[in-house]
Amino acid sequence: MAKKPKPRPSSRTAAQLLEIINASWRSQAVLAAAELGIADLLADGPKDVETLARSAECNASSLYRLLRGLATLGICAERKDGRFELTALGSHLRHDVPQSLCHWTIWWGRHRWPMWANLTESVKTGKSGRTLAPGQKLYEQLERDPETARVFHGAMVELTRLSSVEVVRAYDFAGMNRVVDVGGGYGELLAAVLGAHPRMRGVLLDLPRVIESVSAQEREDWMQRCEFVAGDFFQAVPEEGDGYLLKSVLHNWEDARCAEILRSCMRAMPKKARLLVVERIMPARATPSARHQTAAWGDLNMLVGPGGRERTEAEFGALLEAAGFRIRRVVPTRMIFSVIEAVVR
Repeated sequence: MAKKPKPRPSSRTAAQLLEIINASWRSQAVLAAAELGIADLLADGPKDVETLARSAECNASSLYRLLRGLATLGICAERKDGRFELTALGSHLRHDVPQSLCHWTIWWGRHRWPMWANLTESVKTGKSGRTLAPGQKLYEQLERDPETARVFHGAMVELTRLSSVEVVRAYDFAGMNRVVDVGGGYGELLAAVLGAHPRMRGVLLDLPRVIESVSAQEREDWMQRCEFVAGDFFQAVPEEGDGYLLKSVLHNWEDARCAEILRSCMRAMPKKARLLVVERIMPARATPSARHQTAAWGDLNMLVGPGGRERTEAEFGALLEAAGFRIRRVVPTRMIFSVIEAVVR
């Protein structure tokens, strides 16, 4: 049997690797645009650099260099008359659009960025970046820093809002009358589910500080059909639901803690209720595809961040089986998230 030839580096592969290595400038340029409010300033039409610089309180020459970089990314466009205008892509950095990613941009570029410097040490030790950086435990930081908490929760709302549309489109919630969103944050997913099913009622469970924030918001239609419960999903989960949502919860925790959450759900669930685990699913074998890269990013992000991990379908199956569930089906969405439907064995 002939030996497989060894891969040979070339100028092309060197350029490809350089593109990967240097890609971090993009997220930092977009971060600067978000923090300076460039998209909001351009929302009502094209502007010249001097006008933008005065509004954003920036050095005009340096701002031009940033705008020129953003134009190469398609965030804005440089017109022939020298003015800059916002693109559809850049519109996601506005604060006032339904599909805004402004908070996520700031959370990722400002608050997550330092954690990635610990990736090598995390790989060597198996410890998360938050463990390696003293005083950087995420949930404790959110408790004592209102501004960081505001950005974090805003970022989570933005990501959940995008994926919620896909979850509701892909999964059939028919037959459910009462859905419990376990650790549901500000209720973006539950709002989407209730919005699509006018006769359904919901229960939102999260920590007291989160529920207080949600309850203080202006009442929306979905809130009229929702019960808000402050609690700890490690201890207890509201009973008598037809469906139990766990979106982006299990990936925050190692297996032993996940088992505690799943057992809390099982104690609360009627026999015929469905457990819906909404998570990224890692491929059984990684390939250089965009979907697999997104899954790998999520997994490494958990490693350098709060801990936890993304899991393969087989790993989710083992986790659920050990807690007394069985997977009935897995429903993919057009985004990276899938809905794992499980029932009590």
